[in-house]
Amino acid sequence: ANDTEYGLNASVWAGSKAEGERIAGQLHAGTVNIDEGYAPAWGSTGAPMGGMGISGVGRRHGPDGLLKFTEPQSIVVTRFMNLDAPPFIPQDTWQPFLMTIARSLRFLPGR
Repeated sequence: ANDTEYGLNASVWAGSKAEGERIAGQLHAGTVNIDEGYAPAWGSTGAPMGGMGISGVGRRHGPDGLLKFTEPQSIVVTRFMNLDAPPFIPQDTWQPFLMTIARSLRFLPGR
């Protein structure tokens, strides 16, 4: 069953649920249904659904499906001061001072 580049959906029909789960865990497919063709995986909207190999790109359903429509972005606001040296402190004095402050942050509570 794994001798293919495709792996969208698979079905396992077995003598027992335990045997079906054991076989299903060895298959390279995005969804594997035990004793059913397709409907249980398709109807499980909380589970990510998509293929492996060259079958389908990405996921739908569940958190993984929602994340494919997002793009992470960092928006940062300076709360206290910028990292640049203040105009009245020379850069060669400021850098060691700034590093001392940065190293001491690990001692703040809540970290």
